[in-house]
Amino acid sequence: MGIARTGPGKRRETPQQRLDRLWGELLREVRVALAGVQLLFVFLLAVAFTPLFPRLGEGDRLMYVVCLLLGAAATGLLTAPVSIHRVVTGRGMKYEAVKWASRFTIAGLAILLCMVALGLLLVLRNVTALSDRTALILDVTVVGGLTLCWLVPAVLMRRGSPASPAGQRGQDASEPSGHAPREARPGSDEFHRP
Repeated sequence: MGIARTGPGKRRETPQQRLDRLWGELLREVRVALAGVQLLFVFLLAVAFTPLFPRLGEGDRLMYVVCLLLGAAATGLLTAPVSIHRVVTGRGMKYEAVKWASRFTIAGLAILLCMVALGLLLVLRNVTALSDRTALILDVTVVGGLTLCWLVPAVLMRRGSPASPAGQRGQDASEPSGHAPREARPGSDEFHRP
């Protein structure tokens, strides 16, 4: 088994060590995202039992149900890595497990963003004295800010923007351009793509 060099710090690790490290990092990321989803989901479930809920109009109730369903979907997507890991543990499928878990995590974060957007709009429309237009403008502003924080830096880095040390996607800063990685499958960044 060869040694794969990864990242600008010239980390030296075998493909299996890299997969173990990436799996650990992914689980830590999922714990953070899942805590947020669960907190929002619990609050959404509790809303149906508050005195304000019966006063919601038909449109707002529909928004609430969609938001609740988004919360359930985000919870499912963000817990999928645990199920994947449990089913394939010990079968030599760590690469595939990391790849699929990463995809589910990205999808879960996208659904979480939709859930936050809809839940915030619902609260701004019904709890504050804001007009519907002002509530929508504030909601779009917050969602735009979250999108900038969550997605734009990652997309720019993956596309080999000047912020990338190597200047090329997937290439280690210490490797000269034009050289293929030693261990293409486990040593590649392929499983980070959706």
